[in-house]
This record gives sequence, structure tokens and C-alpha cells, in this order.
Amino acid sequence: MVSTFSYTSLCFIVVTIVSFVVAAASAEEFKVGDAVGWREPSANETDLYNHWASNKKFHVGDKLRFEYRNDSVIKVHKWEFYHCNRTHPVSAAKDGNRTFNLNRVGPVYFTSGDPEHCKKGQRLSIEVLPLHPISQSPPQPPPISVAPSPAPLYYSAAVASSVPAAVILAVVVSVIVAVAAASA
Repeated sequence: MVSTFSYTSLCFIVVTIVSFVVAAASAEEFKVGDAVGWREPSANETDLYNHWASNKKFHVGDKLRFEYRNDSVIKVHKWEFYHCNRTHPVSAAKDGNRTFNLNRVGPVYFTSGDPEHCKKGQRLSIEVLPLHPISQSPPQPPPISVAPSPAPLYYSAAVASSVPAAVILAVVVSVIVAVAAASA
């Protein structure tokens, strides 16, 4: 006979696993500089990468992708960032396409491997936030049409595809508990 403690432990494990899966599924990949990519800024663009990052939120689990030609990208510490110093990089790449995983909360610093490019503004400082929050709000239905036609088919599909993670989690846990109780 399985104890109540075992059921509780099993439920806790399932909830933990599902939470990590949902958080990983919500991770984003950002192309640094968007269409501009990672390049030496012109004289009028010295704030290019600060401006690019200013309207984005970076979370643990997200990725930064640097695309560049005839250049490099270096992940550095704060001091190296502010002094455009490349003598002690955390990591470096010059392959033209590098993705960095954001795996801890806090500031992260990148510069060009060319100190002159860095001095002209080819550097990026971001703040990494904790994991993406799991949305608990119900999905919002599309605007109601005034036409006297039946609801379009996409409405039910949109609602079904945006069922909150908490509902899915509750169903999974309920099924596991029911199966475990039936086998006891």
C-alpha cells in the first residue's frame, strides 16, 4: 500500500517538472541589433546597442544571438566592458554567428574584440531577470463581430491553444493522483 506521503511527493515532483518545462518553453532568442546585427556603429550611432536593448526584457533561459562579419564578440566582466579591455574575456567568438545562453540573473557584458569598435559603441550591457513568469491570466477572446454569422472556427482553436499552464498542470496532477489511488 502506498502512503499519502508518496502521493504528495509524486505530485510535487510532477508540478516541479511541469513548471520547468513551461519556463523553458517561454524562453526567447534575441538577435542582437535585429536587422543591423553586430557591427561597428557609425559616428552617429554610438548608443546603438544600448538603444536596442532598452525596450527588451531578458530572462534566465533566453539566448542572445550575435551575427557579424569581419569582427568578433567577447563576453567580459564589468571593468573590461567600461574600459574596452579584452585581456581577460569570459568567452570569445569570431565565427560570425554566436549564441550565448543567459543562465543567471544579473548584468551581462559584451564587447567587440576590436577595442576601437568597442570605444565607438560596439558593446552591449544587459540585465538578466529571473525565469519568465507563468501567465495566470485567462486568455482574452478576439473582438466580437457585429455580423450575424456564427463564431469563426479560429476562435475555439485560439482559446484551446492558450489554456493557462495552471489548468494543464491541475489536469496532469489530477490524473496522476487518480491513477495512483486506483492502483493502491
